[in-house]
Amino acid sequence: MEKINVTINGKVCSGVKGQTLLQIAQENGIHIPNLCHNDELKHYGGCSLCVVEAEGSPKLLRACSTIAADGQVINTESERVVRTRKTAIELLMSDHEGDCRGPCAMTCPAGVNVQAYVQAIAAGDFLEAVKVMKQKLPLPASIGRVCPHPCETECRRKNVDEAVSIAYLKHYAADRIMAEGGYVPEKAAPTGKTVGIVGGGPGGLSAAYHLARAGHKVTVVETMPKMGGMLRYGIPEYRLPKSILDKEIAEIASLGIEMKNEFRIGRDVSFEEFKNSYDAVILAFGAWKSMPIGCPGEELDGVMCGIDMLRQVALGEKPDIGDKVAVIGGGNTAMDACRTAIRLGAKEVYIVYRRTENEMPAEKIEIEESKEEGVIFKFLSSPAEIIGENGKVKELKLQVMELGEPDASGRRSPVPVEGKFEILPVTSVIGAIGQMANVAGFESLKLNKKGIISADEKSFRTSEEGVFGIGDATNKGASIAVSAVGEAYRCATVVDMYLNGLDVPFQEPFFSVKQLPEGYYDQFEKEARAVMPVREPEDRIKDFEAINLGFSEEQAVKEAQRCLDCGCHDYNDCKLIKCANLYELDPSKVNRMKGKVHPDYTETRLVAIERDQGKCILCGQCVRVCDEVVGKGLIDLVSRGFETAIKPEFNNSEAVKGCADCLKCAQACPTGALKILK
Repeated sequence: MEKINVTINGKVCSGVKGQTLLQIAQENGIHIPNLCHNDELKHYGGCSLCVVEAEGSPKLLRACSTIAADGQVINTESERVVRTRKTAIELLMSDHEGDCRGPCAMTCPAGVNVQAYVQAIAAGDFLEAVKVMKQKLPLPASIGRVCPHPCETECRRKNVDEAVSIAYLKHYAADRIMAEGGYVPEKAAPTGKTVGIVGGGPGGLSAAYHLARAGHKVTVVETMPKMGGMLRYGIPEYRLPKSILDKEIAEIASLGIEMKNEFRIGRDVSFEEFKNSYDAVILAFGAWKSMPIGCPGEELDGVMCGIDMLRQVALGEKPDIGDKVAVIGGGNTAMDACRTAIRLGAKEVYIVYRRTENEMPAEKIEIEESKEEGVIFKFLSSPAEIIGENGKVKELKLQVMELGEPDASGRRSPVPVEGKFEILPVTSVIGAIGQMANVAGFESLKLNKKGIISADEKSFRTSEEGVFGIGDATNKGASIAVSAVGEAYRCATVVDMYLNGLDVPFQEPFFSVKQLPEGYYDQFEKEARAVMPVREPEDRIKDFEAINLGFSEEQAVKEAQRCLDCGCHDYNDCKLIKCANLYELDPSKVNRMKGKVHPDYTETRLVAIERDQGKCILCGQCVRVCDEVVGKGLIDLVSRGFETAIKPEFNNSEAVKGCADCLKCAQACPTGALKILK
């Protein structure tokens, strides 16, 4: 065989005369994206994604069908090549109804493959479910108990009856595997690089987990006596038993992560010294500073912050709140504070909220359970003054409100009803209207208008080299725990690249979204959502024991089987979406390219295969495999021009049987348009 040399991207690559540019590139470890190439088939060159630029050639060449010539100089990533590929992908995606991910996974702030772990639970494979979760989420048992589950808000099952109970399914599977010995994924070989993380909450622990898995040496420092952040010190025991949190933190630590507690930047070491001790630093210290109530009397004895009160209880202390407690706020922290006050022995506990119940940001289940436990809700009420006697809280003067026009968040703004007040006798007032980060010790960093750390939203870089910021301490401020977990994964991806000498911001993956036809949900039978068994209110208010009793295995499997299994079955192996995500596609540009689109329908004329016309990109591989490899020719391109479609044709029962036993066309499909039926 005659040897030839081709220079590709500056690298001299050896090959054999008669090979294509694509074959030589692949043999020399150079990736050229392609959709229509198959080693079993003749050279085709139909998708235009494998185009490359050859020195001295006025036109781009298709690498999969161009026979290489000795001495050629090839560039696979020139500006012209990338522009051409990107346009080709955008055109393909504009006529591709892929439904890559179900709305649950698309909405999960942590980016967890929700549909995959729910389907694993439906099949009774709880270990597989946890493996899927832990690709992105190292604290599934804890987050499964406290997450406000935005995934369920978008679950398509709600269009049939009720959303799948996704969070509680996560809770069940994670508990189950933890009881069976747990699961800790493998980690890469040591890189010799070091990362220092400030903050041992869900964000910091998650970043440590992902970076340790990548082989880096990670140290987490935390000001509190134990790791866990707000999961430990801001969420009551009855919602999240700390024994569960301890086990999950121990699993994270088992990856070789060093954890230092009661360590404070600015006291034990300066930020400059800490930063210089590591190759990269991530700031994830959360938002522990409460927002003021904003009315006269806040200085009185008996006025406290919700997160301070919850932290005291978590530390085993019993704050003096008296018998009559007013909690100001409408979020989950306010719910936690009022329910904790009940358990501390308060006789009357009020929630004071300036809007109506419909506008409350707290989870509905938290509101309902608070009412069951005896909390009294004072809606359309705002604190006007905290009145004291001998320096101690005595009364709370409330301004009666009414709803006006919507504000920037879309909620109707509360406005005072002139001259209308109410006096509430109280022994303590607990403010729970918001939190922000305490940036003491980090003054050298650039802060935003809110007075917290400014970090780029894609690269997570701060104003100092090698320092990254995530979670409540940055940008928009306090949010839910699962959002910090999501930022931790994305930041860890960027930091890993940074430690490997690459300066690339995290790229949000591109997804194809399916427009479901009218009447789509009519095919599904209604089925009741599983109800989490809970302790009775009169029993649970006596202590801080967990109130949720957990699903049984039968409940969990049955509930998971309610999942409609949205999203593409072939997402993990789809060549089209992998090609799309090599380049930063703009969804709005893809949408603008949409003109007339091919009809979207599914059919099973291939007997053992479901064919989805909406996913088909007319690459022709199924046709060519059936013809060139199998020798049957049972599938072909029908019609001409834009109306072209791929359709099967059976002449006899023997052909039907042969098709059902073959399945090679589905195995060759690069987009999931052909699905092998179980």
